[in-house]
Amino acid sequence: MRTFEDLVSEAGQVDVSGWDFSWLDGRATEERPQWGYARLVAERLRTVSSALDLDTGGGEVMAEMPSFPPRMSVTESWPPNAERARELLGPRGVEVAQLRDDGSLPFPDATFELVTSRHPVRPHWAEIKRVLIPGESYLAQHVGPASAFELIEYFLGSQPEHRNARDPRRAVADATAAGLTVIDLRNTRCRMAFFDIGAVVYVLRKCVWWVPDFSVERYLDKLRALDAQIRTDGVFVAHSSRSLIEARR
Repeated sequence: MRTFEDLVSEAGQVDVSGWDFSWLDGRATEERPQWGYARLVAERLRTVSSALDLDTGGGEVMAEMPSFPPRMSVTESWPPNAERARELLGPRGVEVAQLRDDGSLPFPDATFELVTSRHPVRPHWAEIKRVLIPGESYLAQHVGPASAFELIEYFLGSQPEHRNARDPRRAVADATAAGLTVIDLRNTRCRMAFFDIGAVVYVLRKCVWWVPDFSVERYLDKLRALDAQIRTDGVFVAHSSRSLIEARR
């Protein structure tokens, strides 16, 4: 294996914008939920004439879709990701919209037959209901509670006050309070494996909310210790938490 310094230096310089994780090929793996979110969305897109994808990132997930309905829109709040989404999806006729400052969606009431989102930051349930056509659905894969906490707590220590954040039961309650009816909810935990310290540095730079004050310099000692552990064990294992939720207006 390459030296600690070489791995960390490389991971500290690579571009981490967007939601393309292909740089991790051969360096880290993550099991996918058994329901196959991208496949489910692709199937639904074939059955509707209008759809909206929220928090689309750089458009990487939607770019996998084999076809789009006549009206296809996405939203993204971070300008670098929004620009990437325009480059990736614009040529296919997809509208990339900016969220308003108050978090409201820039679309009229009852605009879309389908609203989707993969790992939304914070679902605005009232807005989701507002833009859905009555009788139509929101279909999304949410991050669940204590996701990747083995890695997060390695750096930050025990985080009991955050373990129940993103509880899917809260999502159901909030969706119901907004006037939606939850018709499907599935939960799972998936194995994540990191095979070198560069993969860890890359992920912590990309998912900045995991360890908010992360920098190589700040956590150098912990990174060196984790590097030694990976070299001994061959892998560092964590578990992601995911929920599939469908709610109907």
